[in-house]
Amino acid sequence: MDTFWTYFEVLAPSIGVGLVFWFAIRSIFRADRYERTTEAQVREELSEQPVEQEEPTERDGK
Repeated sequence: MDTFWTYFEVLAPSIGVGLVFWFAIRSIFRADRYERTTEAQVREELSEQPVEQEEPTERDGK
C-alpha cells in the first residue's frame, strides 16, 4: 500500500494541472462556439431586415 501512495503523490500534481488545463481549454472552446452561434443569429436577423435607403439630399449652397 505504501507504493500506491508514493505513486499517487508523484502523479497527483501532474493530473491536477492537466485537469485545470483541460477545463480552461474547454471553457475557451465553449465560449467561442457560443459567440459564433450568437454572431450567426445576429447576422441572420440583420439580413432579414429590409435595407432602408435614403434619397440623396442636395447640400445648401450648390
